[in-house]
Amino acid sequence: MGAEAAGSPIGWEPSPSIGWVAPHLSAEFPGLGISWVEVDGRPGRSPEPVRRRLRDLSDRFYGAHAIHMRERPIPWAYRVFFRQIGLDPDRSRTPVEQLALERLRDGGFVSRGLPLDALIIATVETGVALRAFDAEQLGGPLCIRDSAPGESLPGRPGELMQGTLTIADERVPIGLLFGATAEGLGVGGGTRRIAIAAVGVDGVPQIAVDEALWMVAATLETA
Repeated sequence: MGAEAAGSPIGWEPSPSIGWVAPHLSAEFPGLGISWVEVDGRPGRSPEPVRRRLRDLSDRFYGAHAIHMRERPIPWAYRVFFRQIGLDPDRSRTPVEQLALERLRDGGFVSRGLPLDALIIATVETGVALRAFDAEQLGGPLCIRDSAPGESLPGRPGELMQGTLTIADERVPIGLLFGATAEGLGVGGGTRRIAIAAVGVDGVPQIAVDEALWMVAATLETA
């Protein structure tokens, strides 16, 4: 399961890495991919500039915007993919639509600290689905594959249904493709280096994926 570097704008190092996708999944779902970057960082309270940016996003992201957001190309691409894998996006929300729902429910984007606030900002700005993992706990490059017979998500009860789509390292699944993260692999109190991963689907340009990753990395590096 190798990874290769993608291009990055001048001044951004290292370049995002592009992970492996199981060949049969690539054939069934053209455009499915995973990219990630690693940055030094630890969880904690967001500084005022980050909280201010959340407030500014809340002011720009009001009811009508949220309602029509799903019609934009990138949110729509995730809705299409959810239906392809058997999820109803009106029940199992895509990441950006879940954030839109929470913004309407809470009256604004509520600060949850870092790195979550950085993920919220980048997801709302770009529409790209993002995840964060403890980079030092990962066992090699990331990939997208389906679960094998008898496999489970570390720390979660029960076996995964065979064929469940997962994000994995070279050892085990580290999270569902859109869902739970394995115990001990998410960002926690002992995290000192964060892997930010973006899941792309057909209709989501790689430049948008790269922009989302760089946005999160920049927020964490300047916090």
